[in-house]
Amino acid sequence: MKRRELRERIFEILVRVEFMNEKEMEEQMELFFEDLAEAKPADVDYIKNKYLAVREKMPMIDIMIDEKSKGWKTSRMGKVELTILRLAVYEMLFDEDVPATVAINEAVEIAKLYGSEEAPRFINGVLGKMVRE
Repeated sequence: MKRRELRERIFEILVRVEFMNEKEMEEQMELFFEDLAEAKPADVDYIKNKYLAVREKMPMIDIMIDEKSKGWKTSRMGKVELTILRLAVYEMLFDEDVPATVAINEAVEIAKLYGSEEAPRFINGVLGKMVRE
């Protein structure tokens, strides 16, 4: 799989965190990978590892998002937009393989596919503040 497709698959798993408890997420992961027949073992490992890494840092990432998104706390954000932000912030701050500009661009592209009409602009604005400040 290409990086963009891997990123979308990570997003698809991460968004489920908002709707499922830990035990349900384990089952969801199994089902997700059963349906992802075209994935190579290296792709599966990449997706799982990045999902777990983002999940581990989510409390810290949410605090950072809250600081940059004036008037929009994570508790009020749409689940899709919040998930896109979490993944992008993780990539920008904790993944040395992904330049910040790439993380922002990819987040905006995912927002165009999965988010509301205003999502790409909102995502770009919040992530832009992260790089500028």
